[in-house]
Amino acid sequence: MFKYVLCVALIACACADNINKDAQIRSFQNDASDAEGNYQYAYETSNGIQVQEAGNPSGVRGAVAYVSPEGEQISLSYTADEEGYHPVGDHLPTPPPVPAYVLRALEYIRTHPAAQKDE
Repeated sequence: MFKYVLCVALIACACADNINKDAQIRSFQNDASDAEGNYQYAYETSNGIQVQEAGNPSGVRGAVAYVSPEGEQISLSYTADEEGYHPVGDHLPTPPPVPAYVLRALEYIRTHPAAQKDE
């Protein structure tokens, strides 16, 4: 067990090594919330992280961009409201397409409603 924990600790240290510990904040903007609850903030760091968000009691819109450890540019935009959290980004997994036979079955169900029985 000790060897397992030691291996995991070494791997974690190796993965954490590509974090830029010397990153500096290049820009920072923070508009505190007003009487209606509207707010916004944004910042950018020297290692390429960019964050911005604006919101009010009804919802939030924001975006995050950074370079992954593999060197890939990651861009994520999102909204959050009474309907939930809605992220959008090319790096996010997407569901497979709905098979044609399912679409046909749904269309059939839509055009042929079930007959209601009298009680």
